[in-house]
Amino acid sequence: MKRFHFSLRPVGVLRNHRKLQARDAFAASIQVFIQAEEALAQMRSRVLMFETALQTGRRGSFSAANEAEALAAYRHECAAEAAAEKELSAARELMQRRRAEYLDAHRQVEVLQRLEDKARAVHRLEINREEQAGFDEFAGRRRLKPHPIVSS
Repeated sequence: MKRFHFSLRPVGVLRNHRKLQARDAFAASIQVFIQAEEALAQMRSRVLMFETALQTGRRGSFSAANEAEALAAYRHECAAEAAAEKELSAARELMQRRRAEYLDAHRQVEVLQRLEDKARAVHRLEINREEQAGFDEFAGRRRLKPHPIVSS
């Protein structure tokens, strides 16, 4: 019986390696996305705190210097929030791109696995046919062998 040999095995090793790299890159991009979401949530809570501080400060006495300082700080926080939103958007796009790369690598591994499964099935069929041909040949030789007519 001859052994099974899949000629695309080196391609499979490379594709598996690429799949693992793509999976790791996808996982890293998920982490970056989560960190960007958390940073944005913190920025939004700080902006909300500034807004409430500005509203409560306007109820009391008006001080132009304090109001100007508070508005400058508020604008700074709003700019930081916008930057965090941009970072989140960039992280989301990166995550989606890494996901697509991972799915593509996974599909390529699956295609190669299906090819190997088909090749194994063909190999098994050939081996079974050879084995059956051997049995048939053995049975045919046995039948042609002269049998004694009289037993002793």
